[in-house]
Amino acid sequence: MNLDFTQIVPYIPFMLEGILATLKFVIISIFIGLVLGTLLALCKITKTPFLKWLADAYTSIFRGTPLILQLMLIYFAIPQLTGYDITAFLSAILAFGLNSAAYVSEIIRAGILAVDRGQTEAAEALGVPYKPMMLNIILPQALKNILPALMNEFITLTKESAIVSVIGYLDLMRRAQIVGSDIYRNFEPLLFAGLVYWVLVYILTSLGKVVERRLRQSD
Repeated sequence: MNLDFTQIVPYIPFMLEGILATLKFVIISIFIGLVLGTLLALCKITKTPFLKWLADAYTSIFRGTPLILQLMLIYFAIPQLTGYDITAFLSAILAFGLNSAAYVSEIIRAGILAVDRGQTEAAEALGVPYKPMMLNIILPQALKNILPALMNEFITLTKESAIVSVIGYLDLMRRAQIVGSDIYRNFEPLLFAGLVYWVLVYILTSLGKVVERRLRQSD
């Protein structure tokens, strides 16, 4: 086998810098997806037809089109339509955040509907307003049920972050490609990048299990 990992050793610090670049936009995207996804989920269960239709249409569009297409539309279409020269970083945040919100909204909606209807009826009987009821009673219970699905969505988002390399963002994948072009050997740097992604996913999975265990112990 024609493998020589010694050639990528001088480039390892350069590639490892891509971890911070990756996590920086992934964390922000997760936050956007969680907040916007929660709002969309509440719109989906509301009795207002227009809000429900709007949330369903949003989810249909972002779940029905490829993430890479959404990323490239944002990166290339915004400058063309508005004249604003959007950065690769901001494009990544918008594309991943808006896309994640569509999936998170379905997860949260399912979690809310899974909560015993009696909880809502009891809160309404006691005169608890809708907002405090959702924030203090329904959502905390729903979170315990949907945490594994949410963690899976965040893990998927972390793995799919490699897509941003197509618009030139210097994430882990893009840096591995640059190293491959520099040393004329692509397998070694890509394999190293794959190992780093695996470690990141393993850490996220372990954290998810710890949080899930503590939530169960708090019951």
